[in-house]
Amino acid sequence: MEKILIANRGEIALRVMRSAREMGIKTVAVFSEADRNALHVRYADEAVCIGPAPSAQSYLSGEKIINACLKTGAQGIHPGYGFLSENAAFARQVKAAGLILIGPSPEAMEIMGNKLSAKAAALTYNIPMVPGTEEAVTDIDVAQHRAIEIGFPILIKAAAGGGGKGMRIVEKASDFIEQMDLAVSEARSAFGDGSVFIERYVSSPRHIEIQVLGDNYGNIVHLFERDCSVQRRHQKVIEEAPSSVLSVELRQKMGESAVNAARSCNYTGAGTVEFILDENLDFFFLEMNTRLQVEHPVTEMITGIDLVKEQIRVARGEPLSFTQSDLKIKGHSIELRVYAEDPANNFLPDIGNLQTYIIPKGPGIRVDDGFEQGMDIPIYYDPMIAKLVSYGKDRTEAIQRMIRAIDEYQIIGIQTTLAFGKFVMQHEAFVSGNFDTHFVSKYFLPEHLLIQENEDEAMIAALIGAAFIESKNGNTKSIDINPVLSQWKKNRKE
Repeated sequence: MEKILIANRGEIALRVMRSAREMGIKTVAVFSEADRNALHVRYADEAVCIGPAPSAQSYLSGEKIINACLKTGAQGIHPGYGFLSENAAFARQVKAAGLILIGPSPEAMEIMGNKLSAKAAALTYNIPMVPGTEEAVTDIDVAQHRAIEIGFPILIKAAAGGGGKGMRIVEKASDFIEQMDLAVSEARSAFGDGSVFIERYVSSPRHIEIQVLGDNYGNIVHLFERDCSVQRRHQKVIEEAPSSVLSVELRQKMGESAVNAARSCNYTGAGTVEFILDENLDFFFLEMNTRLQVEHPVTEMITGIDLVKEQIRVARGEPLSFTQSDLKIKGHSIELRVYAEDPANNFLPDIGNLQTYIIPKGPGIRVDDGFEQGMDIPIYYDPMIAKLVSYGKDRTEAIQRMIRAIDEYQIIGIQTTLAFGKFVMQHEAFVSGNFDTHFVSKYFLPEHLLIQENEDEAMIAALIGAAFIESKNGNTKSIDINPVLSQWKKNRKE
């Protein structure tokens, strides 16, 4: 492939383009009218407008994307994540047009895109499953009976889709019918499919996922795990690699299970097998994401493998250039998703203009973003601004570097998750590694950010006072308060 089209926007589009450029491959950007001046449009060798701002009329239009590909002479399409990245129908359209999708086969997408068929495939390799239904549940009476058999609390989950939609926790039998109706309604609204299944609710789970990579010759490897347990609204905010709770033996078992899950659907390219880990460190298959994950940078940092380049090589028909035994974990990496959200207001989106936007730098810091100072955060798409990634020789250094990077990251004009990220990094539960997916509900209150802000104000006042006393005493020694002041102001909405 000499030219590829990136069917996405923002930071992931730029991320793919940079690796492609290093491989000597030309890139084509697609953009909506809202993204006309976006960084990925300027970075690409060519750019094609594919429609109005709403995603349904632009980034979700497979026909427009394929036409843009044919028009520019691109041979392949990289879908990034989100949008059409896990759409089997789109994958078939790409194939029918004589183009290459840089991703798995439509068949693999189809199997793993439905939680029930994914579980069935994984069961062929005896991968551990949370006790529950093996088929979609439609009859409420039957469903309630099965739920009682499993034992409360139970989890009702949409068979299609993800992101926490169509998911309901039911604590007792008397709430079942109401929650079942709500889950079915939400699943139908979000995915056009009201089918749900039931499984035992693991009360204190860790969310552990394994990165896998397969080629067209039957070679499949895993690139170790990511711990994605710090979440809000069932969606990840902070991820790290490796996990602080996995032993060498458990890592090997989970890695082998992930490889087998990929093998069950003849998987090619980069994918992620997700597990939950209970309080006894028993793991259970959750689902498989048939695309590149948002949090893939932490895996790249600890393995030294560029996953985008590997995706492209596999799509070109090349075998994997390394084996499982070649892969080693080196150091520790943490990612904070920097969202345009207000953590003090239930993490609601807070779009606006990036009046000040200065990214952190220095050893062990990586920023994948798609914005620059003066740009607006559009209302039409996911509110993620950037992925802030730290790397250290061990977990302690990675945490320290993340705190330093958060302090250096200056964003004025909107509220962000930066202050929340600092709260997590400094919390005893996270530092000790003793936390689960309920971290936010257990430990975080909006007041914590106000306390943090007040402490910063007090420090500034103390420094100003000290400077005043020094000057009154005739001591001309200067006290620089600007770094502290900039840290305090960086997340203030002006």
